[in-house]
Amino acid sequence: MRWSLDAVIGVLVALVGLGLIAAGIVWKGRAVRPFAVSRARSAAQREYARDLQRAADHVIATARRSAGDGEPAIVTVEAVVRVTQDRYGYGAVERRHAAAALRRRFEHWRCAVDCVTDAYT
Repeated sequence: MRWSLDAVIGVLVALVGLGLIAAGIVWKGRAVRPFAVSRARSAAQREYARDLQRAADHVIATARRSAGDGEPAIVTVEAVVRVTQDRYGYGAVERRHAAAALRRRFEHWRCAVDCVTDAYT
């Protein structure tokens, strides 16, 4: 039986395609998730801190929008905890972590001029 050049190339392309599909199935998601437990833990801690920071920014912006003219915006640590749990799905958020994130964002956005917070207590 003689194979034509087109048939050989077709079979090779099919085999390469099947190999790529198999590799994709085997290595699915490994580029996103770290192999080492310590790297996975540090990535989770960075994500937690970033989510707390975003929640604090959200709470500050919401409080500023809802404050009336001449009134200070009231930003609470409990609001940061609630937003972190609701928006980012964390079951338990430590108050001290939320307070630290709120203090950082409070100072970053220079909120002392028009906001009050309980993050320093």
